[in-house]
Amino acid sequence: MLRPAGGLLPANVVSQWDSQLQVQRGELQTARSKAAEDANALSRRIAELQAYVMRLDAAGSRMTQIAHIDPAEFNFDKPPPMGGPEVQIGNQPGQPVALADVLGSLDQLQQQLTDRERQMRVLEDLLLAGKLEKEVRPSGWPISGGYITSGFGVRTDPFTGLRDYHPGIDFAAAEGSQVMSVAAGIVTAAGERNGYGNLVEIDHGNGYVTRYGHNEKILVKVGDRVRKGQAVALIGSTGRSTGPHVHFEVVLNGTVVNPEQYIQAAR
Repeated sequence: MLRPAGGLLPANVVSQWDSQLQVQRGELQTARSKAAEDANALSRRIAELQAYVMRLDAAGSRMTQIAHIDPAEFNFDKPPPMGGPEVQIGNQPGQPVALADVLGSLDQLQQQLTDRERQMRVLEDLLLAGKLEKEVRPSGWPISGGYITSGFGVRTDPFTGLRDYHPGIDFAAAEGSQVMSVAAGIVTAAGERNGYGNLVEIDHGNGYVTRYGHNEKILVKVGDRVRKGQAVALIGSTGRSTGPHVHFEVVLNGTVVNPEQYIQAAR
């Protein structure tokens, strides 16, 4: 470097260099601040997307359980299988993506994930509603074995020998065996009732009520929530009965109906 006589730079030159250095330092600080802001913004976007993905995974896993989908066939705990050879576009090598483009893409992806989450929640609600409807609609037998001894409708009364109306179906089984609820619901009666002996009555909602009569022992109390298939009593011969059995009734919107279609629904 050339120096003026005496080996010292003029004061004005030193001042210009110092000014330029200060400007460059300011620009560098601004660039660092901008980079930090961009990095923080990117981190926030990534965290938000991770939260969305976790919620979607949870909703997806729940739906596979509700719909009884084989986890090996559709597993939300693992990334979707993808692959393929690396192929460049044209003859140009891959180019780095600008940060602004990344943030824009993340915004778009976040909106898509929000829409998908909303759609999946609606689908989950529909699946749950379908499962709930299936759980509360009476279906199947109130005992695990045994046989039918008397059907619904007009019959010959076993005590009087006269023609009368039978409002349910009688299932004979071993004394002390379990009487099971044919649907989920709330116990509305649990005690002795004229003609029925020890009776259990369950309200399933949607207008459905079921009754289980002549029990030896009642296992539930009024207000209990019961699930489909839960034991609510033990087979007996209390009340107006000729032997161990359960008298089963189905009431729909206040009217006793033939249980035949309901007991056949699960067989």
